[in-house]
Amino acid sequence: MHVPDGFINAPVSVAAGVVAVAAVGVSLRGARRELDERTAPLAGLVAAFVFAVQMLNFPVAAGTSGHLLGGALAAILVGPYTGVLCVSVVLLMQGILFADGGLTALGVNITVMGVVTVVVAYAIFRGLLTVLPPTRRSVTAAAFTGALVSVPAAAAAFTAVYAVGGTTDVPLAKVLTAMVGVHVLIGIGEAAITAATVGAVIAVRPDLVHGARGLHAPLKLRVGGELVDVPAVRAPAPAAHRSTRRFWLTGLATALVLAGFVSFYASASPDGLEKVAADKGIDAKAEDHAAAGSPLADYGVKDVEDPRLSGGLAGVIGVGATVAAGTGVFIAVSRRRHRSDELTAASTAPTAAS
Repeated sequence: MHVPDGFINAPVSVAAGVVAVAAVGVSLRGARRELDERTAPLAGLVAAFVFAVQMLNFPVAAGTSGHLLGGALAAILVGPYTGVLCVSVVLLMQGILFADGGLTALGVNITVMGVVTVVVAYAIFRGLLTVLPPTRRSVTAAAFTGALVSVPAAAAAFTAVYAVGGTTDVPLAKVLTAMVGVHVLIGIGEAAITAATVGAVIAVRPDLVHGARGLHAPLKLRVGGELVDVPAVRAPAPAAHRSTRRFWLTGLATALVLAGFVSFYASASPDGLEKVAADKGIDAKAEDHAAAGSPLADYGVKDVEDPRLSGGLAGVIGVGATVAAGTGVFIAVSRRRHRSDELTAASTAPTAAS
């Protein structure tokens, strides 16, 4: 659903850019509460994983494909504020390095693919967890539902933006019907990928899933016919302090394999937005990408003739660049939180008696 340059006029693109900047600013502040030295590198890994899986277009209808948007997955794994930042990092890397998604439309893409998907998915996810039993299956089911709804919601958001700033005269009702219809199908794939990934992480490291925190009901014993809470026992090696290095390396290796090898077998059909744009004439005023001359444009390495090798190298470079950029951002955010905590502790510490 990457919106190219030329679909949306300049004033609305600027306005969307302002919204995106504000959302990123709020997310930078909110992410301080979600990240620490242990989880910051994992957030960078999530961004790289989203980048890799977005390369795996899957067929959804005749001549149409879809790919992960990633907002739901990122929000559930590392938190909603950090999730917005993850998707924003991915979109920035794709736009600058791979000429995917217009640079003038970057604000639109962050708003639609990052903010809308995260807000809708996480709201549904948290809402479902308030009524479902506090189990791992509930987390996976809620993740599936939130991801499923987030994709057509993003499609509807794009249509709303297009209604205000579209550069072609196209009947909006037909655009809305086509966009939401095809993205409901894409949402099924998004939901399956999100639920499978969240379920896999919960199975091995539930302590690393932000959306699963605090879901375990306290253990109870029946005493004299009544249920009473079991006194808390200090565990010798709590899960929260277990090393994440092996998990991080496994996740990075998975992302590299997906982007460097599996992506070669992805569907070559246009994605949902591309198909609707071609069918309805939305792309009549599409513009060439400002980074079309990039040596990695269109997810291939310039001057490498073998398409399998070219695409694989581009995918590996993309994963590396995304994990490096994302990890750098998230570590900086977590350190900002650490310094803020130190200043707060210092300011509230009792002064020594004179």
